[in-house]
Amino acid sequence: MASFFSASDIVGTAIEIERRGRNVYSKAAAAATNPDVKSFLQFFAGEEARHQAIFEAMAGRIAKIEVPAGSNEEEYMEYVQALLDSHALFCGGAPEKDLADAADAIAAIELASRFEKDTILYFREMMDLMPVAESGIVKQVLDEERGHLRQLRGMLATLRRNA
Repeated sequence: MASFFSASDIVGTAIEIERRGRNVYSKAAAAATNPDVKSFLQFFAGEEARHQAIFEAMAGRIAKIEVPAGSNEEEYMEYVQALLDSHALFCGGAPEKDLADAADAIAAIELASRFEKDTILYFREMMDLMPVAESGIVKQVLDEERGHLRQLRGMLATLRRNA
């Protein structure tokens, strides 16, 4: 049987992902000149704030997480850390500046797509670590993040058609 570790780091990181995402989208929306892109980014900032609140509520309810069966705890935690180290919101630089300074709306939406894709990967792993009662909530947020990626890709297609 795999050993247990604290859930606070896993859920705390989800909260931080959403907090940073909200900040990135808010600053990018403020800098956007295309009204459709501005509105689109403001919507995403609101979604990130809503997800942050969901994880903050979850944080007080869980204490332990079990590493997936057959996994070595140290190796698995190194993998989770690698996911974070390579996440667009954590790998250095200033993602909110990068998104706000993107050469055009297409570049901004491509960068936002990367944020969402990295978040989906982290939340997919997180779902496997949560107790059954909480994994449904993580799945709901994960499904919404997948929807966000589809929306971003749809906006990207529209912008490219109109370019």
